[in-house]
Amino acid sequence: MKRLWVSVVIALCATLFMFYQNGAIAEKSKEVKKAEVKADRNVGTQPGEKKEPVKSEGSDGAVTIQVDKPSLDNGGEITITGTAPAGKPVYLEVWTDKKVRASRFDAEVDKETGKRPYILYMTYEMPAYYKIFVPKDHKDTLARIRKEGKKWSFSKALKAVGADAVYSAPAKAKIDRYQATLMGSIIGSRGDLLSAMDDKENKKRSMQLVKARFRSPDKVLGPEVEVNPDGAYKAVLKIRHGLAPGKYSIVAAVDKNTRSRPVTFENNITFPNVYLGNAGTSLNLFGPFFLTLAISIFGVLMGAGGGFIMNPLLVSLWPLPHTVVAGTVMPTVLFSQGSGIYNYSKIKFINWKLGIAIGLAMVVGGFIGPKLTELITLDQFKFVFGWILIVLAALMFWQTTPGYIAKNKKEQAILKEFKKKAEEAARAKAGAAGATEGRA
Repeated sequence: MKRLWVSVVIALCATLFMFYQNGAIAEKSKEVKKAEVKADRNVGTQPGEKKEPVKSEGSDGAVTIQVDKPSLDNGGEITITGTAPAGKPVYLEVWTDKKVRASRFDAEVDKETGKRPYILYMTYEMPAYYKIFVPKDHKDTLARIRKEGKKWSFSKALKAVGADAVYSAPAKAKIDRYQATLMGSIIGSRGDLLSAMDDKENKKRSMQLVKARFRSPDKVLGPEVEVNPDGAYKAVLKIRHGLAPGKYSIVAAVDKNTRSRPVTFENNITFPNVYLGNAGTSLNLFGPFFLTLAISIFGVLMGAGGGFIMNPLLVSLWPLPHTVVAGTVMPTVLFSQGSGIYNYSKIKFINWKLGIAIGLAMVVGGFIGPKLTELITLDQFKFVFGWILIVLAALMFWQTTPGYIAKNKKEQAILKEFKKKAEEAARAKAGAAGATEGRA
């Protein structure tokens, strides 16, 4: 019973540390409150009174835009209305001020040279949320893009729906590029930093990073804008749960030079929802907590800490980048491993010579692994991890079959020694308890 409570405490500490390491618990900040008060003043209302739409228009008055509410609580629906020149399509570009990292390793064969470039593109200024809402008559076009599967191209999709001219926010992100080598990529080296790109090339690479970050065309394009012949338009935008908190900007545009000024709204999240800064998403605290609790108990039982189980589950159940999951699980496993080391040392199940030898190899692997995660995609991560688990599961199952154990005397000796030590530890514990009661 005592060990059960120790496991519960360890799991709680591991979960809280995971969220602290990735971002503080996101409550409504003072800046958010100030923004709401400012919005109230802009529309001439006082707190508690009915709010009027927040309006904005372009410098020439050609495109106007307004939102029906200044804030949302962990997502929801927000209605956008406005006017544009008659007969023109209207596009809504939406992004958040929160920034995250995005990377793409270009190792595809160049069609002109026939060589692999081995260039890593990386930015720390990708909006945590970005989407362009297009006219509803492009619904069939977007359906065809979805059918392309993993081969879809964001740049081609923008041209297909006519939104390439209004694409703006991610194109301004500063992108670094590194020249890697085949051997360097194997050991996880970024390579040499190359010179900065011009605006045109930077915009092109930013589109590739948008796809690498958001992966699905539905996350960056949506047919929601209804445009009338007189130029009036309306769109009901569905902002899903689990997005970043803070200020979101919306711009209405018909082409590169005809745009409205941005209008903003706030997305607020409160406990038990938390925001993970380097993942660019928020989630409910209780789900990962109870998952970690169960995995911690099982993982320590298996002598593995639980990380090999937490990695695929966190990636599959929540919209978390595999790089963030891999980095986050490392310190959390430390808690369960620490408790396991203490308990296994008490019953003398640890061989320190072998443990130190293996630990030195882990030091080297721990240096290479974090760098290597930058150079692989989520699909590659799932593929490799999945096969490793399948092979290990098959191997462990085979080694527990009666036929294998009967033929392997070493396995039998290990099982006998394990049972002997477990019985000795139990007798010693019972004797200590009896001695304590006798003195009392």
